[in-house]
Amino acid sequence: MRIELGIFWVILSIAPLSIYAQEAFTVATYHNLSIYWSPEGGSIDNPVSVAYKVSGTNTWLNGLDLKYNPIINCGINPHTGVRYDKADYRGCLANLTPDTTYDIRLILENVGTISEIQATTWTENYPIGTTVIPSNSNTELEIHDSGTPNAYLLYDGTGVTIDIQDNSEQCISLHNVEYVIIRGFTLKNGGKYGIRLYDCQNVIIENCDISLWGEEDIPGTGFGINYQSGIYAHNSNGDAIKHSTIQRNRIHHPKWDTNSWAELHDPSEDPGNPNNYHPAGPQGIAFSYCDTGNNVIRYNEIWSDEDHYFNDLLGFGPNASYSGFPGPDSDIYGNYLANCFDDGIESEGSNTNVRIWNNFIEEVFLAIGNAATSVGPLYVWRNVSGRAYSHPGSVYGDYGGFIKMGYANSIDWMTGHMYIFNNTILQVNDHGTGGLGTSQDSNRYIFHCETRNNIFHTRNSTVNSISLNPSNSDNSFDYDLLNHPFPNDQEVHGISGIPNYLLGAPAFDFNNKTGTFELSELSDGYDDGIIIPNFIESYTGNAPDMGAHESGWEDFIYGINANFVPLPPNFLYDVDEEEPRLSIFPNPANKTLQILDKHNNRLVSVKIFDSLSKLIYDNPIYKYSTTVNISQWKTGVYIVQILTEDKKKYSQKLIIK
Repeated sequence: MRIELGIFWVILSIAPLSIYAQEAFTVATYHNLSIYWSPEGGSIDNPVSVAYKVSGTNTWLNGLDLKYNPIINCGINPHTGVRYDKADYRGCLANLTPDTTYDIRLILENVGTISEIQATTWTENYPIGTTVIPSNSNTELEIHDSGTPNAYLLYDGTGVTIDIQDNSEQCISLHNVEYVIIRGFTLKNGGKYGIRLYDCQNVIIENCDISLWGEEDIPGTGFGINYQSGIYAHNSNGDAIKHSTIQRNRIHHPKWDTNSWAELHDPSEDPGNPNNYHPAGPQGIAFSYCDTGNNVIRYNEIWSDEDHYFNDLLGFGPNASYSGFPGPDSDIYGNYLANCFDDGIESEGSNTNVRIWNNFIEEVFLAIGNAATSVGPLYVWRNVSGRAYSHPGSVYGDYGGFIKMGYANSIDWMTGHMYIFNNTILQVNDHGTGGLGTSQDSNRYIFHCETRNNIFHTRNSTVNSISLNPSNSDNSFDYDLLNHPFPNDQEVHGISGIPNYLLGAPAFDFNNKTGTFELSELSDGYDDGIIIPNFIESYTGNAPDMGAHESGWEDFIYGINANFVPLPPNFLYDVDEEEPRLSIFPNPANKTLQILDKHNNRLVSVKIFDSLSKLIYDNPIYKYSTTVNISQWKTGVYIVQILTEDKKKYSQKLIIK
């Protein structure tokens, strides 16, 4: 993390028309599909609407609209040969099921161009070819052989310990391999790293226990060398790791400590320079220059004790770039992360379709770093942050924000969009984090950011819940619960207050890595949230709650026993494309529309929802057809839903031009 100085900038930007036409395509992970499209006629005034369904079914769902956001100056990636931003329109479908094929329909609004594509999520059932079973060892395991997509090469280290005793740089190294699984090893005393990867792809590292790695940097200080990590990959010329999964590992107790913001890592450094206090030391997982990315980091437990803190738990760089950690089309979820003097998750650089959700982060200076997000979009949802901590006397205060915001090196890198949904800042005994770009005296820059349904319960010493930097631009903050000031032109539906939790909540059990964070029915924020297509659709009661934990849900589980299961949305709409029951005419429309059931049932009711699935029209009808005046409605995508006298619901997409 780097703290920006008191320099104020003004952004002036004019979005051009589409750079060039490009067919739509997707990039998959287990639970998400990144979407890219550059249609003719794209512009800042024309969003792309998204609908999707499981192939072979008739149940269509809304996705979140894609925003037009070509990054004009980012150019071509010399390692992949494609634009760093990949397309004019970028976004994703989230909360999907592994090994499932989806039909996707994209519509360029106000133009009517349609693209229909199909994509399949990753399977969690890896086909095993050869299995190698190593023995206990005190020498490095070097892997140079690869498997194939249909026959992974499995190194099964269940019950096997490799204790290097500092005789090699790492316990396991993988060299230019693909389709390899590293499973179940106990790894100790790597000279620099636990596992190091050299230009690998389609690698899975799972169920390992990694500890006691690294070197002391300056003798006598007790501080380790920066970026020496439990799992490490670095290649400044391209991708040291891509299309890979790091899951269900315990990474803990590095051999050396990290300096806090109150300590000089090198006693010879100038104590008058605040940046000389920047934490430097061991990391949990560190990948750099992830130009291709498409990595998944899930269900891990990364923690330590008070004498062996990490720098960042997850991260690396370069931050001021179109590259960075964890790389495009990557997911970070279900992790338990604790004990670092800087960022719990340092997701900085391009953040192109990076998704961070369902993590529990505590005992850190700052929960999530995102400075800068140069390409985006970055999605951050349903994360919970606990206690924030730095040594007394830290040059930037005793704690940082929940999400960093701001820039890296230059404000020019702040060109990507960010979505922040249903996160919870716990404030037990007033020891949690600051807010969105805020801490004790911080009001960092925020550009191109949308928040919904968050609990921004910040420390009493925090100045604001959301940064009030006068240069903030192109933001949409709303439907959040906040206890401190926020920009006065925002949060029309926001609530000023603090959360009240169910009896026994909030609570986190370290031993089982389980947490309960449900709101009381009497609390501000209970049933006060809003549906967010494809992200926040499953809820109890009348509407989603603010915060990460919806009332009535089971306790959250993090770490090696976690398992993300997508929940069905409350709002479904069925479309029989062979013989539609619901008729809307005309469609697209701009003045009036006629609605009827083709089977001549009477309409019991007609409901119309906007693109955020917010109910905007609700009328009992009890006749065979009806006409709705839409002449004053905004252009965009709507969903019309009828309930017929035979007690059937039918819905269809409506486009208003």
